[in-house]
Amino acid sequence: MPVDVQRFAAANLLRRPEPVRIGGFVAGFDPTTTSPYVNYATPLPGTAPTDTEVAALVGAFRERGLLPRLEFAPDAAPEVEPALRRAGFATEAVHEYLVCTPATLTRPTGLPETETPCSDAEFAEIDAALSEAFGGEFPASAEGAARLRRTQERGGAVRFVRADDGSCAGAASCSAPAGGTAELAGVGTRPAHRGRGVAAAVTWALAGAMFGQGSESVWLEYGGDGSRRVYERVGFRPGGTRLYLRLAGPLP
Repeated sequence: MPVDVQRFAAANLLRRPEPVRIGGFVAGFDPTTTSPYVNYATPLPGTAPTDTEVAALVGAFRERGLLPRLEFAPDAAPEVEPALRRAGFATEAVHEYLVCTPATLTRPTGLPETETPCSDAEFAEIDAALSEAFGGEFPASAEGAARLRRTQERGGAVRFVRADDGSCAGAASCSAPAGGTAELAGVGTRPAHRGRGVAAAVTWALAGAMFGQGSESVWLEYGGDGSRRVYERVGFRPGGTRLYLRLAGPLP
C-alpha cells in the first residue's frame, strides 16, 4: 500500500497548476496561494536522490518565495529521508493513514443524506464551513472555493451535508483516482453540527463515489482518536505512515 499511496501523491501533484519534475521529485505549485499545505513536493517511489537534486528542489521553492516542504510515505522511498535530513530538513509531523476498499466500506445506520455541490454559492458555502470547522486555519476565500470546484470537475468528488437552514453543516473532498487509489481529505464539520454523523456520511459517500469510478482503494489521514473511530465506522483500516518534512530555519 505505501507504494500505491506514493504513486498517487506524485500523480496528484502533477495536477497542480504549475507542476515541476526535479530528478526523482515532483513539486506541485499553485500561484493562487502561498500555503505550504498546497505547495509542496513528494518523491517518486524508489527514488534515491543525490544532494544536487535536493538542492535543486530547494531552489525551486526559494525562487517562488515558498517554504521547501515534502509529504511522502517513507517506506515507498527509504533513501529520501536521509538525503533530505542532510540538507537540513526537519520533521514537521508523522501521520498514520487509513485505507478503505470496496470490501470493507460500510454504511452505518442513521447517517444524514449528502449532496453534491453544483453552484458557485454552494462551493463558497462549503469552503466557509470547512474554514470554520478547522478553526480558521485555512481562511475562506474565492480561491479555496475554486479549488474545490476544480477537484470535482477533474474527476474527484465533493460531498456535503446541508443544515436545516440551508447552509453547509460539514463536507469533504476526494481527489481523482490515480494508480488505483484516491485520497480523501478535508473532512470537517461545523461545531454546531458535530456528533450527528456528518463526517461519517461525507466520508462514506466519497469513498463510494470513488469505488464507482473504479478506484481499488481510498485512503486518508486522521487527526486524533475521535476522528479515527469515525473513519473506522465506515470501513477504513490502518495502512501505513506518512512523513512531513520542511526545511529548518526562517521562512523565505
